[in-house]
Amino acid sequence: QAQLVESGGGWVQAGGSLRLSCAASGRTLRHAGMGWFRQAPGKEREFVASWIATTTFYGDSVEGRFTVSMDSARDTLYLQMNSLETEDTAVYYCAAMTNLLSARYYSDYNKYDVWGQGTQVTVSS
Repeated sequence: QAQLVESGGGWVQAGGSLRLSCAASGRTLRHAGMGWFRQAPGKEREFVASWIATTTFYGDSVEGRFTVSMDSARDTLYLQMNSLETEDTAVYYCAAMTNLLSARYYSDYNKYDVWGQGTQVTVSS
């Protein structure tokens, strides 16, 4: 059974940067689709970015500010977040889509079947 562990969250001032990491263990996920989602209090889980067979996709609110990347040798997914805004405050989750027949639905969190525990990102003004 694969497990995902996020790290790198924390507190940062608006305009700053953070890099999140998502390490896979138990089973390699280098052939899976990988994604980042976030959820703020009282809001729906929101698509942030995904890495599907080396192609990247981004949510509209983070396009141009966030970059997703994969280190296949380390089985680790990254999310570089720059120019952070207070609206980026949320719990960030890493997820894996083991059935790539669902790849076209990369922004739908229901298509991801392995999830990390989440890491809090807080951006203050």
